This record gives sequence, C-alpha cells and structure tokens, in this order.
Amino acid sequence: MAASYRQAVVAALVVVAVVARLPAAGALGVNWGTRATHQLPSGTVVRMLQDNGIRRVKLFDADPGPMDALAGSGIEVMLAIPNNMLDMMTDYGTARDWVHQNVSGYNFDGGVTIKYVAVGNEPFLTTFNGTFLNVTLPALQNIQRALNDAGLGKSIKATVPLNADVYNSPQSSSFPSAGRFRSDIAELMTEIVQFLNQSGAPFTVNIYPFLSLYSNDNFPLDYAFFDGTSSPVVDTGTGIKYENVFDANFDTLVSALSASGVGGLPIVVGEVGWPTDGDKHATTAYAQKFYAGLLRKLAANSGTPLRPNQYIEVYLFSLIDEDAKSVAPGNFERHWGIMRYDGQPKYPMDLSGQGQNTALVAARGVQYLPRQWCVVNPNAPDMSKIGDSVTYACTFSDCTSLGYGSSCNGLDAVGNASYAFNMYFQVQNQVEGSCDFQGLAVPTANNPSTEACNFTIQITPSAAGRRRRRAPVATTVLLLLVLNALLQVVAL
Repeated sequence: MAASYRQAVVAALVVVAVVARLPAAGALGVNWGTRATHQLPSGTVVRMLQDNGIRRVKLFDADPGPMDALAGSGIEVMLAIPNNMLDMMTDYGTARDWVHQNVSGYNFDGGVTIKYVAVGNEPFLTTFNGTFLNVTLPALQNIQRALNDAGLGKSIKATVPLNADVYNSPQSSSFPSAGRFRSDIAELMTEIVQFLNQSGAPFTVNIYPFLSLYSNDNFPLDYAFFDGTSSPVVDTGTGIKYENVFDANFDTLVSALSASGVGGLPIVVGEVGWPTDGDKHATTAYAQKFYAGLLRKLAANSGTPLRPNQYIEVYLFSLIDEDAKSVAPGNFERHWGIMRYDGQPKYPMDLSGQGQNTALVAARGVQYLPRQWCVVNPNAPDMSKIGDSVTYACTFSDCTSLGYGSSCNGLDAVGNASYAFNMYFQVQNQVEGSCDFQGLAVPTANNPSTEACNFTIQITPSAAGRRRRRAPVATTVLLLLVLNALLQVVAL
C-alpha cells in the first residue's frame, strides 16, 4: 500500500508540474479597446472572454460599461487613466477622488477584481514632445498613495505602461546587455522604476515586433517571429545568441533596469500582438504565425536569456478590431484584433500554446443590420464627382483596407468606390439616404465581397457603443489621394 501510495503521489506531482507549465488562457491577458463606431455590448464581450477562458483584461479608461459588465466575472483588470487626465492626477485630492469612484467603488463582494491601475498610456513617446514628462511621476505617486490610503495598496498596484522606445542600446554597442533608458529621460525613468520597486509594482512595457518590421524594410522577417532565424544576433557583451526580436527587446529592458539599480523588478508585457490588415506585413497568416510562436514560448515558461525559465505576464493586443482608432501610426492601427469587429475569430488560435488547430469561441448572440450593401450605381448619369464622394465616405468611415498592401488593395476603381460607399453606409446604420451620393451609389442585396476583400455588414444599432467617433480627417489624406487617382479612370 505504501509503495502504491508513493507512486500515486509521484504521478500526481508529475501532473501538477506539467499543468503548471501550461499557460491556460487564464494566464494571458488581452487589451479591450473601445474606439469603434459600433461596439459589441460589454456583456457580450465579457461572456466571450469567459467562453475562451481569458481571465485578465486591460482597459484604456474607466468606462462604466465594461466595468459594470466585468463585475462578478472574476476577470482580473488593469484599469487605466488616460494621458489627458495625468495633469489632474498631480493633485492628490483629485487622485483620491478618482480612486474612490473607480477603484473603491467596485471593490465589493461580486465587484470588479482590479489588479493594476495603469497611469497613462505610453506617455513618454517622442511624438508627444515631452507633454507628459512633468506630470507622469507625480500622478503615479498620488494614485499609489490613494490606493494605500483606501486600504487597497497591498493588492492593487499603480504602474505606467510604456513604449519600448523609453530604452535603447547605444550605436557603439547595439546589444541587449548595453540597454539603458533613453538619455533625455534617464533621470526621470530611474525615479519611476525606483518608485515602482519600492511600491511593489511591476514595470509595464509594450513590445511590438511588427513595428520593427514595419519601420525598417531591411529588418529580417524571420527575426520578428519565434521559429529561429538564419541570422541570429550575438551579444558581444554576454555571448548570448538572440534568435527573435522579442527576447532581444525584453532583455534590453532588463539591462536598463539593472543599470538603474532595480535589476529584479518584475516586468509585465502590457501589449504585444500582430495586425491583420493595413500593411503588406499585416496579414492573418503572419498574425497566426506570430501568436503560435509567442503562445508556445509562454507555455514553456522559457523566459528570455537574461531571465530564463520565468513566467511572463502578457496582455495580447488586442481583442477586437477598432475602426475609429487614429491611423497616424499606420493604417494597421484599426486591425490589431484577434477577433473581428463583430467578435468573430480571424484565424485558428490555441491559447494553451500547445499548437493545436483550434479556434477561439466567437461572441454569442450578435445581431447584424439587414443583408444589404452599397455599391457604385452602374446607371449613374454623371461620374465626374465620384472622387469627392469617395473622399467624403472615407473621411467618416474606415477605408484602411484599400491601402497599399492591404486586403482590398486589388480592387479596381469601381470596386474601391463601392467599398468606400459601403463602409459609410454601414457606419450610418444603413439609414435612408446614406447610400446615394448624388445618384452615384445604390443599395444591393448581392454581396460584392471578393475572396480577398470583405464588404462589411455592421452590427445593429442596439449593439453599438454609446459613443460615435468621426474618423480623423488628416490621417486619411494620403489614402484618399491614391483613391482619387484611381477613380479618374471611372470619370473618364
């Protein structure tokens, strides 16, 4: 009996050890953004998270809709304060009131399980020209103090999600072991990481291998993924061989933290992902390849060369496509979701990291507008102003799939115009008059989609978000110029 008991115990321990190495979906987080003209109901999104076993979510503000839906779900939340509120949070009374309303107010039995408060979002991007340099640390300190004063500081930590551009390696030694915080903010970053270390909070970083590829045509494609590379980078300082940019980027941060005296500070990857449209490298095939490698890596708890065999807390970016995001960084910005705008999976994805050809569970009960589209009217008497109409349609809807290298780039001029008209028609909930464009467009029950290009039918207004956002005009100019050039063919 004793031998049998010992064998059973050993077997159980083996099972526990194996299970402990698997990052069940609950060990992963996802970013839930809401910059969309039509939002899935918050309750639908939370149910979709639960159906997929996802137990962590990162929000970009304290919108009551998602927060109320998350109550009682058991899903851990990273709750954010937007950058435009950081200056307000330098006043302790305001920070205390924010914590009282948005954190303490949900801290009840059956409430929201808040784990972190994200103070800002990438506030030190060089494109912000220093706007938030003087307010981020005071805001961080006040929020953590307010959490402590509310009796929540032991379980809820304030952190600052930062872009990977806050650290780098010098040109003279461009390897991870030489990583340091950016020279213009080095002193401030040292203060921040020392405060995080003192308060028991992690450093939160956003890492995007896709952007390395997007910004540099000479960047080796295979180095962006996790399947090995024909040209590994050897760190001359340590002799470590790096075969993917994620590990190299992460370890550059580890070195920067060490140089600032907090080498053991925990690191949370607040955003990492791959878009599926809006650029020649933003494809579903590449996204599936990237996530398969990332999830396999996380499942093995392999860590990185400077932090081997360590679990990494990761929030995938993102859960759902957002058709009203700014496209200033690129047209791909509206296509980061692992789900489409309607909560339908884009590609097979095994969150366990075991490489199984499984699909995510789609959103349930989604209601759509009627099956009708808006296309160019073949009997239109005057096509001379079609360019102006397309410009208008794309200004107030999402035409990013028409850009170079995108899924609908292969359409002809009439197809481009039809796509633009339909996107506007759907954003306007197919209301009467929204598919006319001075006689240039007409509704149709025939689906104009092609094998590569999907003509959307939006979800119903009852399922749309409370806020309607207009697409930024300036960020569509380049795309519209290209479309207008193509549409001259129609006018002729």
